[in-house]
Amino acid sequence: MKWFGRLALLCVVAALATGGVVSVHLLRSMPKLDGQASLKGLKGPVQVARDASDVTHISAGSAMDAWRAMGFVHAQERGWQLEFNRRLMRGELSEILGAATLDTDKLMRTLGIIGMARQQLKGLSPAAQAALQAYSEGIQDAWQSGQVRPSPEFKLLGTQAGGQSGQAWSPEDSVGWALMMALDLGGNWGQEFARLSASQVLKHEQLWQLLPAYPGEKPATAVDLPALYARLGVYAPATAKAAQVQPPVSALAQWSDDWVRDMGILEGKGSNNWVVPGNRTVSGKPLLANDPHLALSSPAIWYFAHLKAPAGELPGGQKHPALNVMGATLPGLPFVVLGRTLGVAWGFTNTGPDVQDLYLEQLDSAKPDQYRTPEGWANFEQRSETIRVKGQGDVVLSVRSTRHGPVISDVQPQYRGLINAQRYAVSLRWSALTPDNKTVEAGMQANWAQTVQQLQQAFADHHAPMQSVVMADTQGTVAFRAVGKLPTRAANNNIRGVAPSPGWLAKYDWTGWLPVAQNPGLDAAHIEKKGWHATANQNILPPDYPHFIGGDWTTPERFERIEQLLEAKPQHSRESLQAIQNDVLSLGVKALLPDLMRAQPQHPLGAQALKVLATFDGQMRKDSASALIFNVWADELTRVLLVPQLGAERFQGLYGKRHFRAAVEGILSRNDAFWCGAQSCVPQVSAALDRALARISARQGQNLSQWRWGAWHPAISGHKPFGKVPYLNALFDVRTESAGDLFTVNVGQYWANDKQEPFANRHAASLRAVYDLSALDASQFIYQTGQSGHVFSPRSRDMAAAWTQGTYRDLRFEPAYWAHQMVLYP
Repeated sequence: MKWFGRLALLCVVAALATGGVVSVHLLRSMPKLDGQASLKGLKGPVQVARDASDVTHISAGSAMDAWRAMGFVHAQERGWQLEFNRRLMRGELSEILGAATLDTDKLMRTLGIIGMARQQLKGLSPAAQAALQAYSEGIQDAWQSGQVRPSPEFKLLGTQAGGQSGQAWSPEDSVGWALMMALDLGGNWGQEFARLSASQVLKHEQLWQLLPAYPGEKPATAVDLPALYARLGVYAPATAKAAQVQPPVSALAQWSDDWVRDMGILEGKGSNNWVVPGNRTVSGKPLLANDPHLALSSPAIWYFAHLKAPAGELPGGQKHPALNVMGATLPGLPFVVLGRTLGVAWGFTNTGPDVQDLYLEQLDSAKPDQYRTPEGWANFEQRSETIRVKGQGDVVLSVRSTRHGPVISDVQPQYRGLINAQRYAVSLRWSALTPDNKTVEAGMQANWAQTVQQLQQAFADHHAPMQSVVMADTQGTVAFRAVGKLPTRAANNNIRGVAPSPGWLAKYDWTGWLPVAQNPGLDAAHIEKKGWHATANQNILPPDYPHFIGGDWTTPERFERIEQLLEAKPQHSRESLQAIQNDVLSLGVKALLPDLMRAQPQHPLGAQALKVLATFDGQMRKDSASALIFNVWADELTRVLLVPQLGAERFQGLYGKRHFRAAVEGILSRNDAFWCGAQSCVPQVSAALDRALARISARQGQNLSQWRWGAWHPAISGHKPFGKVPYLNALFDVRTESAGDLFTVNVGQYWANDKQEPFANRHAASLRAVYDLSALDASQFIYQTGQSGHVFSPRSRDMAAAWTQGTYRDLRFEPAYWAHQMVLYP
């Protein structure tokens, strides 16, 4: 017993000593917020101060010094985020995470993000190149000087910033990260794949029932796609199904597999913005609201900052006015992406045009290294990529490209067993992958704009992703403009890019680019006449718009609700716009609730559930039992209706990031015998309710009064990669109960095919901001985590409660006081 006591005492001492070492390390790895530090390359001192809202204010003697300091701050606050994103876009995750992320690395190497970024960097102005260089050097010196120390992620994974090269960031990484944002937000490549996959088992009419056109529109193509693909022999023989890869076993591998599979799906990648001119505001000056919807992450994708510097001259001789801009920056870029200057404010939503086309490349059976073109057979362009994989030998990837672009069927597993790989490959044409992409340049120029006109001039160089921009300035001018480059297609292109097209026929090639002046837009007179202009990823095209730019718009429920609320008040204030941003009435309930109320459930709780639903007003509140029942029922109904026709495996591959709600609404409205069976749809509706009630009661008990939507709908800001690691995710993720659903203004998109938490809110308002042009410091913002990226800092999650509750922080150019002050010296 004496020996046991001594051993226990020794263990306690060892634990205390270890805890002390860990505590010292954690304190040393926290970002320094006060005092002074040094930064190579500065021409003079730079003040870096944090205000009461934790916004970082950078005041420098030149724009170059401000951008260099921004790099230092991003390295301080978001060092791991930068490292993970650098590895992601370069296809180097497997070097630290092992074979689990090999498919992700293969896709990124095939797309060639960094190779194209190098080309695009050369096309930027000397001023833009210098800005990115200064920013990158700020990041690099922060690490090399030892003033930024590794956060826990680096220690847990045994790596360092920049990996083996030690290059923590470079200008080409900044251009590459702009391309990654375009990849996340652009195109309909995933929707094209869905039509290709579903065409194997559906006929033409049924295909467009599953993936219907936008309300009030006809399908974008009249071509019978199932018949076309059958005639061409596109699909693999049934025996090829056995060659499909087995599902991954680890959560991290599942994330990688899902990420690769879902790339190019536009559905759900949305946002809200609207501008209200002075004739409809209390102050008489414009108000502008924006809440971009992105995958929730920890740390958040955004970092709020204020950059200030006097007028001057940049490398290359470009003279610039004073820099004074505040808003959301993207770690990886030195500029404010969303925000306002002293004179003008702007907000983005995703326009959603078709800027990605898939092509069926016919292969030469005698010469597998060739594919068919309008001029005959041509060789694939090929290059070799070596991927380092932790725990095993290097993997050598042979990347093929055609005249259209990279061959993605080589690296997206969903093509295996679907297409006949002996006869066809599938390549991607994407607007962002062109050397003349100057999106980064446009972002820099926007930071100097003081009027709506100057802002529009700056965004003329914006290339991808195409964004619907609302603008307002202090002079009272408002405007809307879709900014970005749109491909044009030939008049005889009868598929119009909505599904994979025969790549050997010239009529399916892009014919050029739409002149920027012909992009959709509205001037102040039109907006003032209506009293506002809003976009929510709906079809933004006016009825007489002469150009086809796509057909895969987000259904208009959020837009219609915003319009209702803007119309409801004759005069708006900052507070009324914030109330709209936090509205959780789902117009998605309207179409389906009458069908649900006709259900004839057999479950013991069925009658009680229908009684509760009888008073359901569509409000997706956290404490609502009706909201929970409705959403789980809608999921079960989707499965009941679609799985028998698509098959479980195909359905699982297409569902989740795509919700098929419009298909379900159409099926029920038609009482469709193909999808519901020979009888009416009521048995299917009833069976889905029974399954939903059994599912919920198993988790939340038999007392409906205690059922809560928020319990199944937490907003999870997932860490990369530890959000996929059991136990570590409890530490690194930020979780909070949330309201809303797929169709509310305060959106709460869930991925219903997720095996662990299918109703968790994964894709929502990544920030909310309202800009008041009547007073410089009357604007406000919030987002879902916090400014710090250090998991043990209270600043890493101190906005989460306010975000959930719908409250905001001040966004002030001239704060009353500083919470922290630091000076960077040369």
